[in-house]
Amino acid sequence: MAKDKTGSDKAVSAPKTGMPDTAPASSKSEIAKFLSAARAMVPGAGGTGRLAFALDATMSRQPTWDKACSLQAEMFDAVSKTGGLSVQLVYFRGLGECRASRWVTDTRQLADLMSRIDCRGGQTQIGRVLRHVADEARVKPVNALVYIGDAMEENIDHLATLAGELALRKVPCFMFHEGSDPVAATGFKEIARVTNGAYARFDQNAAAELAALLRAVAAYATGGHQALEKSGGSAARLLLEQMRPAKGQGGRGK
Repeated sequence: MAKDKTGSDKAVSAPKTGMPDTAPASSKSEIAKFLSAARAMVPGAGGTGRLAFALDATMSRQPTWDKACSLQAEMFDAVSKTGGLSVQLVYFRGLGECRASRWVTDTRQLADLMSRIDCRGGQTQIGRVLRHVADEARVKPVNALVYIGDAMEENIDHLATLAGELALRKVPCFMFHEGSDPVAATGFKEIARVTNGAYARFDQNAAAELAALLRAVAAYATGGHQALEKSGGSAARLLLEQMRPAKGQGGRGK
């Protein structure tokens, strides 16, 4: 899969595992529509935090996709009100398609972009997401990764290795698990543990709970543990209970 020539709106490269990258499920016109919308975004400038927001858009999530998009749009709205935070949307679906938007501060653009994505059959590509965020953090610090998905179909040892790279770059992963798949629960918890992030399970009947969790992560991405503690509420407590305080930190411990 070729990268977009702009270098800002791009296909996410596959991790080098010896496995061949497969062709995308989407047609060229559909990919062009996504890239066109992503190019129209105004890049973030001078934000104090960067939050990567990744979605599993494979077919298993189709029954709850519209509701999930609504919840995530609420999160983007909450993020925009915090100020000083740049967000990048990453998603995967189909046979090898994994894409990332620009980093933006006007998160309404992300909500609009997300509404144009439909689910496609395929396996999970969590490894590509973790590798992409690690590459982004190598260029400029990334303060947190939010991942929302319902399954894990990859080797957990390989994902843990990639999570270790994020841990070295101090990028906590907040793994939000839709449903109750035990394999996904085990994998998501391990990624959260390795990166000093947090794991939480939700269903679409707990919309308010998910929205609160996402707002709590946004608070952390802009101000670290202090901001998360000040935000209060059960969502913040759930995250704090799982995260180890950074040594001698008053912000993000970077």
